[in-house]
Amino acid sequence: MADKLSAQHNPKQNHLLAALPEDVFTRLAPQLELVPMRLGDVIYEYAEQLQHVYFPTTAIVSLHYVMENGAAAEIAGVGNEGIVGISLFMGGNTTPSLATVYTGGFGYRLKARHLMEEFNRTGPLMRLLLRYTQALMTQMSQTAVCNRHHSVEQQLCRWLLLTLDKLPSNELTMTQELIASMLGVRREGITEAAGNLQRAALISYRRGHITVLDRSGLESRTCECYDVVKKEFYRLLSDTDTAKQFPN
Repeated sequence: MADKLSAQHNPKQNHLLAALPEDVFTRLAPQLELVPMRLGDVIYEYAEQLQHVYFPTTAIVSLHYVMENGAAAEIAGVGNEGIVGISLFMGGNTTPSLATVYTGGFGYRLKARHLMEEFNRTGPLMRLLLRYTQALMTQMSQTAVCNRHHSVEQQLCRWLLLTLDKLPSNELTMTQELIASMLGVRREGITEAAGNLQRAALISYRRGHITVLDRSGLESRTCECYDVVKKEFYRLLSDTDTAKQFPN
Protein backbone atom coordinates (compact mmCIF):
# COMPACT_ATOMS: atom_id res chain seq x y z
CA MET A 1 0.00 0.00 0.00
CA ALA A 2 2.82 2.41 0.90
CA ASP A 3 4.56 1.75 -2.43
CA LYS A 4 1.31 2.34 -4.31
CA LEU A 5 0.76 5.66 -2.52
CA SER A 6 4.33 6.75 -3.18
CA ALA A 7 3.87 6.07 -6.87
CA GLN A 8 0.86 8.43 -6.93
CA HIS A 9 2.58 11.25 -5.08
CA ASN A 10 5.73 13.26 -5.60
CA PRO A 11 7.36 15.77 -3.23
CA LYS A 12 7.68 18.18 -6.16
CA GLN A 13 3.92 18.57 -6.14
CA ASN A 14 4.79 21.06 -3.42
CA HIS A 15 6.02 24.20 -5.18
CA LEU A 16 8.69 25.08 -2.62
CA LEU A 17 10.28 21.66 -2.88
CA ALA A 18 10.00 21.81 -6.67
CA ALA A 19 11.85 25.15 -6.71
CA LEU A 20 14.92 23.81 -4.88
CA PRO A 21 18.13 23.23 -6.85
CA GLU A 22 18.58 19.53 -7.61
CA ASP A 23 21.51 19.07 -5.22
CA VAL A 24 19.50 20.51 -2.31
CA PHE A 25 16.42 18.47 -3.17
CA THR A 26 18.55 15.32 -3.43
CA ARG A 27 19.85 15.85 0.12
CA LEU A 28 16.35 16.34 1.54
CA ALA A 29 14.41 13.78 -0.51
CA PRO A 30 15.40 10.66 1.51
CA GLN A 31 14.14 12.37 4.68
CA LEU A 32 10.75 13.39 3.29
CA GLU A 33 7.92 11.19 4.58
CA LEU A 34 4.62 11.01 2.71
CA VAL A 35 1.79 11.37 5.24
CA PRO A 36 -2.01 11.54 4.99
CA MET A 37 -3.42 14.86 6.18
CA ARG A 38 -7.06 14.17 7.04
CA LEU A 39 -9.82 16.74 7.43
CA GLY A 40 -9.74 17.97 11.01
CA ASP A 41 -6.22 16.68 11.80
CA VAL A 42 -4.34 19.02 14.13
CA ILE A 43 -0.83 19.48 12.73
CA TYR A 44 0.38 21.42 15.73
CA GLU A 45 -1.13 22.88 18.88
CA TYR A 46 -0.70 26.25 20.54
CA ALA A 47 2.79 26.64 22.11
CA GLU A 48 3.83 23.14 21.00
CA GLN A 49 7.51 22.49 20.31
CA LEU A 50 7.76 21.74 16.61
CA GLN A 51 9.24 18.34 15.81
CA HIS A 52 8.42 18.42 12.08
CA VAL A 53 7.54 20.77 9.27
CA TYR A 54 4.99 19.86 6.60
CA PHE A 55 4.95 20.49 2.87
CA PRO A 56 1.32 19.98 1.74
CA THR A 57 0.76 18.63 -1.76
CA THR A 58 -2.99 17.98 -2.01
CA ALA A 59 -4.08 19.06 1.50
CA ILE A 60 -4.73 22.58 2.78
CA VAL A 61 -3.93 23.60 6.35
CA SER A 62 -5.56 26.47 8.22
CA LEU A 63 -3.48 28.53 10.61
CA HIS A 64 -5.92 30.01 13.10
CA TYR A 65 -6.12 31.50 16.56
CA VAL A 66 -8.56 30.23 19.17
CA MET A 67 -9.79 32.64 21.84
CA GLU A 68 -10.36 31.67 25.48
CA ASN A 69 -14.13 31.54 24.83
CA GLY A 70 -13.64 29.08 21.99
CA ALA A 71 -14.17 31.55 19.14
CA ALA A 72 -11.66 31.19 16.32
CA ALA A 73 -10.57 32.92 13.13
CA GLU A 74 -8.18 31.94 10.37
CA ILE A 75 -4.91 33.82 10.06
CA ALA A 76 -3.77 32.18 6.81
CA GLY A 77 -4.11 29.04 4.72
CA VAL A 78 -1.23 26.89 3.48
CA GLY A 79 -1.45 24.48 0.55
CA ASN A 80 0.90 23.19 -2.10
CA GLU A 81 2.53 26.60 -2.39
CA GLY A 82 4.04 26.51 1.07
CA ILE A 83 5.26 25.01 4.31
CA VAL A 84 3.61 24.58 7.72
CA GLY A 85 5.93 25.34 10.63
CA ILE A 86 7.73 28.58 9.76
CA SER A 87 8.35 29.37 13.45
CA LEU A 88 10.97 26.60 13.48
CA PHE A 89 13.41 28.38 11.17
CA MET A 90 12.36 31.87 12.27
CA GLY A 91 13.80 31.10 15.70
CA GLY A 92 10.68 30.80 17.83
CA ASN A 93 10.09 27.02 17.56
CA THR A 94 6.57 27.47 18.99
CA THR A 95 3.57 29.42 17.77
CA PRO A 96 0.47 31.04 19.34
CA SER A 97 -1.71 29.66 16.55
CA LEU A 98 -3.25 26.27 15.79
CA ALA A 99 -2.68 24.42 12.51
CA THR A 100 -5.60 22.24 11.36
CA VAL A 101 -6.31 20.48 8.07
CA TYR A 102 -9.46 21.84 6.42
CA THR A 103 -9.04 20.18 3.02
CA GLY A 104 -7.94 16.57 3.35
CA GLY A 105 -5.16 15.16 1.21
CA PHE A 106 -1.48 14.41 1.50
CA GLY A 107 1.77 16.14 2.23
CA TYR A 108 5.38 15.44 3.12
CA ARG A 109 6.75 15.61 6.64
CA LEU A 110 10.35 16.50 7.41
CA LYS A 111 12.00 16.25 10.83
CA ALA A 112 12.98 19.58 12.31
CA ARG A 113 16.67 18.74 12.55
CA HIS A 114 16.91 17.85 8.86
CA LEU A 115 15.31 21.12 7.83
CA MET A 116 17.56 23.14 10.12
CA GLU A 117 20.70 21.39 8.92
CA GLU A 118 19.92 22.50 5.37
CA PHE A 119 18.62 25.92 6.43
CA ASN A 120 21.82 26.64 8.34
CA ARG A 121 23.88 26.13 5.21
CA THR A 122 22.54 29.65 4.38
CA GLY A 123 21.98 28.56 0.81
CA PRO A 124 19.00 28.32 -1.58
CA LEU A 125 16.63 26.70 0.94
CA MET A 126 17.10 29.51 3.46
CA ARG A 127 16.52 32.22 0.86
CA LEU A 128 13.44 30.47 -0.55
CA LEU A 129 11.84 29.89 2.86
CA LEU A 130 12.43 33.48 3.97
CA ARG A 131 10.81 34.81 0.80
CA TYR A 132 7.86 32.47 1.33
CA THR A 133 7.56 33.66 4.94
CA GLN A 134 7.37 37.28 3.81
CA ALA A 135 4.58 36.36 1.38
CA LEU A 136 2.76 34.47 4.15
CA MET A 137 3.07 37.48 6.47
CA THR A 138 1.45 39.60 3.76
CA GLN A 139 -1.47 37.15 3.66
CA MET A 140 -1.79 37.32 7.46
CA SER A 141 -1.72 41.11 7.65
CA GLN A 142 -4.11 41.51 4.73
CA THR A 143 -6.52 39.05 6.35
CA ALA A 144 -6.58 41.20 9.48
CA VAL A 145 -7.29 44.34 7.44
CA CYS A 146 -9.95 42.58 5.37
CA ASN A 147 -11.77 41.20 8.39
CA ARG A 148 -11.91 44.69 9.90
CA HIS A 149 -12.86 46.82 6.92
CA HIS A 150 -14.64 44.72 4.27
CA SER A 151 -18.05 43.13 3.99
CA VAL A 152 -18.71 39.46 4.70
CA GLU A 153 -19.39 38.91 1.00
CA GLN A 154 -16.01 40.43 0.06
CA GLN A 155 -14.28 38.33 2.73
CA LEU A 156 -15.98 35.19 1.43
CA CYS A 157 -14.91 35.95 -2.15
CA ARG A 158 -11.32 36.52 -1.02
CA TRP A 159 -11.27 33.29 0.99
CA LEU A 160 -12.78 31.25 -1.85
CA LEU A 161 -10.28 32.59 -4.38
CA LEU A 162 -7.25 32.00 -2.14
CA THR A 163 -8.49 28.48 -1.40
CA LEU A 164 -9.08 27.68 -5.07
CA ASP A 165 -5.54 28.84 -5.88
CA LYS A 166 -4.34 25.88 -3.80
CA LEU A 167 -6.61 23.30 -5.49
CA PRO A 168 -6.48 21.62 -8.92
CA SER A 169 -10.21 22.16 -9.57
CA ASN A 170 -12.94 24.77 -9.08
CA GLU A 171 -14.70 22.70 -6.41
CA LEU A 172 -14.25 22.48 -2.67
CA THR A 173 -16.02 20.66 0.14
CA MET A 174 -16.80 23.05 2.95
CA THR A 175 -19.83 23.72 5.15
CA GLN A 176 -21.06 27.25 5.73
CA GLU A 177 -20.51 26.71 9.45
CA LEU A 178 -16.83 25.92 8.91
CA ILE A 179 -16.35 28.90 6.58
CA ALA A 180 -17.96 31.15 9.18
CA SER A 181 -15.55 29.81 11.79
CA MET A 182 -12.61 30.45 9.45
CA LEU A 183 -13.63 34.04 8.87
CA GLY A 184 -14.69 34.67 12.45
CA VAL A 185 -18.20 35.76 11.47
CA ARG A 186 -21.73 34.52 12.15
CA ARG A 187 -23.05 31.65 10.03
CA GLU A 188 -26.05 33.77 9.03
CA GLY A 189 -23.68 36.23 7.38
CA ILE A 190 -22.07 33.46 5.31
CA THR A 191 -25.49 32.06 4.37
CA GLU A 192 -26.57 35.46 3.08
CA ALA A 193 -23.30 36.12 1.24
CA ALA A 194 -23.24 32.66 -0.36
CA GLY A 195 -26.86 33.10 -1.40
CA ASN A 196 -26.02 36.39 -3.12
CA LEU A 197 -23.15 34.76 -5.02
CA GLN A 198 -25.32 31.81 -6.02
CA ARG A 199 -28.14 34.06 -7.29
CA ALA A 200 -25.54 35.93 -9.35
CA ALA A 201 -24.53 32.55 -10.88
CA LEU A 202 -20.96 32.92 -9.57
CA ILE A 203 -21.05 29.80 -7.40
CA SER A 204 -23.17 26.72 -6.89
CA TYR A 205 -23.61 25.56 -3.30
CA ARG A 206 -25.24 22.30 -2.22
CA ARG A 207 -24.78 20.08 0.84
CA GLY A 208 -21.36 21.38 1.75
CA HIS A 209 -20.03 21.39 -1.81
CA ILE A 210 -19.10 24.69 -3.45
CA THR A 211 -18.41 24.98 -7.17
CA VAL A 212 -17.12 28.23 -8.60
CA LEU A 213 -18.95 28.82 -11.88
CA ASP A 214 -17.54 32.23 -12.78
CA ARG A 215 -14.12 32.96 -11.36
CA SER A 216 -13.72 36.31 -13.08
CA GLY A 217 -17.10 37.35 -11.70
CA LEU A 218 -15.99 36.30 -8.23
CA GLU A 219 -12.81 38.37 -8.62
CA SER A 220 -14.90 41.39 -9.55
CA ARG A 221 -16.92 41.03 -6.32
CA THR A 222 -13.96 40.65 -3.96
CA CYS A 223 -12.00 43.44 -2.31
CA GLU A 224 -8.46 44.61 -3.05
CA CYS A 225 -7.03 42.18 -0.48
CA TYR A 226 -6.95 39.18 -2.81
CA ASP A 227 -4.99 41.14 -5.42
CA VAL A 228 -2.51 42.40 -2.81
CA VAL A 229 -1.80 38.87 -1.61
CA LYS A 230 -1.47 37.30 -5.06
CA LYS A 231 0.86 40.06 -6.30
CA GLU A 232 3.13 39.64 -3.29
CA PHE A 233 3.31 35.88 -3.78
CA TYR A 234 4.11 36.48 -7.44
CA ARG A 235 6.79 39.06 -6.65
CA LEU A 236 8.54 36.96 -4.03
CA LEU A 237 8.12 33.51 -5.58
CA SER A 238 8.27 34.26 -9.30
CA ASP A 239 10.83 31.46 -9.75
CA THR A 240 8.47 28.77 -8.42
CA ASP A 241 5.32 27.07 -9.72
CA THR A 242 3.39 29.04 -7.09
CA ALA A 243 3.72 32.16 -9.23
CA LYS A 244 1.90 30.41 -12.08
CA GLN A 245 -1.23 30.39 -9.91
CA PHE A 246 -1.10 34.17 -9.72
CA PRO A 247 -0.72 35.75 -13.17
CA ASN A 248 1.04 39.10 -12.85
